[in-house]
Formats: sequence, structure tokens, C-alpha cells
Amino acid sequence: MNDIFGKIASKISKTAGSVWTFLLACSIVVTWAMTGSLFNYSTTWQLFINTMTTIVTFMMVVLIQNTQNRDSKAWH
Repeated sequence: MNDIFGKIASKISKTAGSVWTFLLACSIVVTWAMTGSLFNYSTTWQLFINTMTTIVTFMMVVLIQNTQNRDSKAWH
């Protein structure tokens, strides 16, 4: 199970660190900001981006921790 997660984490970390992923994230934020007037800047509109960023942040913290653990094992 750890080996499978390690392989998946490696692929995701390579993808997440790419320029294309950064540009995708920027385009999502810009699109979200531009749709604000369509939804009258409602609490649901704000809650959507807050929820998505919280989920992505939590997942990235787990991914970063896994990567650091693997690096530490390789170093020692």
C-alpha cells in the first residue's frame, strides 16, 4: 500500500509543480473572480472557493509530508 501511494504521490508532485498546473490554478481563480457579479458575490459563491482551496491545501500538505519523508529516508 505504501509503495502504491509513493508512486502516486511522486506523479502528483511532479504534475503539481509544473507551470501548467500553476496556470490552471490562476485561471480557476480568475474565472471564479469574474463570475462574482453573476452570483451577486453571494456567500455560496465565496464558500465555493474557500472550500476548494481548503481541500486542495489539505491534500497538498499530505503530499508534501510524504515527499519529505521519502527524501529523509533517502538522505539517511
